[in-house]
Amino acid sequence: MDIENSIVLRPRFQKDVSKSMDAILENANKLKSEVKEDYRIKVSDHHIFFFITLAKRKYYSPHLHVELIENEDKTTHVKGLFGPDQTVWTFFMFMHFLVGGVFLIFMMMAYSHWSLKQPFVIDLAVMGFMVILWFLLYFQARINRKKCAPQMYKLEDLMNRVLE
Repeated sequence: MDIENSIVLRPRFQKDVSKSMDAILENANKLKSEVKEDYRIKVSDHHIFFFITLAKRKYYSPHLHVELIENEDKTTHVKGLFGPDQTVWTFFMFMHFLVGGVFLIFMMMAYSHWSLKQPFVIDLAVMGFMVILWFLLYFQARINRKKCAPQMYKLEDLMNRVLE
């Protein structure tokens, strides 16, 4: 998977595997004890979660969520999603909503000041700053995704070991 040229912050993928869902889940449970020093594997129903252990985790470290869907011919459709730690993602989304909320408030204030023929330059300046801040948030997320790319590839290799 090529994540460096992707614009999305949480890369997704899909593929079909010739193994049954039960065999894949069994492989995941076997591999769980083999790699417990470096990785944590959590199996829940037909979902498998791959994490970096706390000792080796950075704030930008990814996790991999794999969903298994059994086909009628006993093959398995695999859907995967790479993402940051849930607390980091929640904070990131909170910052986006905060920036968007401040932008909308100052947009309404600018319109009110404009319609009342009062100066609204400060309102426009704050709106412009919010747009700049939004771009900075996006580019910071891209930088973090680039930093965690080696770990993403290691998680992908681990997933491929489970799917073999």
